[in-house]
Amino acid sequence: MLRCRYPAPGNVACCAIQTSSLEDGIPDCRRNSTLNTQTSRSELSARSLNIALQQALNPPGELRMERFGWTFCPGDKVMQVANDYERDVFNGDLGVITGLDLEESELTVSFEGREVVYGFGELDELVLAYATTIHKSQGSEYPAVMIPLTTQHYTMLARNLLYTGVTRGKRLVVLVGQRRALTIAVKNQGGRRRWSKLGEWLAPGLSLPAAEGS
Repeated sequence: MLRCRYPAPGNVACCAIQTSSLEDGIPDCRRNSTLNTQTSRSELSARSLNIALQQALNPPGELRMERFGWTFCPGDKVMQVANDYERDVFNGDLGVITGLDLEESELTVSFEGREVVYGFGELDELVLAYATTIHKSQGSEYPAVMIPLTTQHYTMLARNLLYTGVTRGKRLVVLVGQRRALTIAVKNQGGRRRWSKLGEWLAPGLSLPAAEGS
């Protein structure tokens, strides 16, 4: 576990960048790793971390476009956040900005080698993706994953959420933050009672409700 004494976005971003030298054989960690946070709010929200990581990894230059609260630049890692059947890109797809044409008001993103063009008015379908929430990363895997853990996320410190975040990494997982937060998360099994009729249905002598149309 890599500890940050002051869990502010800039410090977490710096700690995350240091992990690029922890594992050989992961080419271009900027594109093949992600930082998974537990929340979309607070100082360590996905938005705050994305801004800090963009400044550290791909600082905006003269060629950039600001839309919908984000600054987009060539080389930025982005995520599609809406299903777009016409472009054949879907919620959660990751890509890299490969072109920005200010005269044509167009931005080009490469999704695994397939280039997709967006008009500037359509950029609400994209967000920076250096960092994302654990919830948003469900169903995805990455060569390297970094997870910030702090007590300011107390209500989000749960074993099942930590497990989901850790299992997103295929080759390298780095926890950045406070040991106390890790201890709380591991001990918190999130034992919320789930209300269902499963117990009744499985009780001896009772039959399951008939399926519709049967």
